[in-house]
Amino acid sequence: MRKTTFSILFAVVITAALAATQTFSAAVPSPNPASAAALYARNCASCHGRDGRAKTAKAKSNHARNVADPDWQNRVSDERIFNAIMNGKGKMPGYSKKLSEQEIDSLVSYVRSLKK
Repeated sequence: MRKTTFSILFAVVITAALAATQTFSAAVPSPNPASAAALYARNCASCHGRDGRAKTAKAKSNHARNVADPDWQNRVSDERIFNAIMNGKGKMPGYSKKLSEQEIDSLVSYVRSLKK
């Protein structure tokens, strides 16, 4: 009897955990590539360039990072890119007050897509 009660309780807990996970993942939409491109164009392209290669005059004067560089892309984690966008780095301003964490996540994915 005790084993049966434990088995039923275990099944209920697992079912509830799976349901909660599915509910949470459904509540957080995946990043929209089109909106990520628009965010990048509006907030990043003036320094990093539309293609991420930092060939603009503003990029050169601010020493902006070439975010399309495959060597750099291979060295840095998504977390590091996220933190740089969120908090800023060097002359780059932080965007924690302008963008949501979800928008910054979408920018991280977009930056990854610029790898040449």
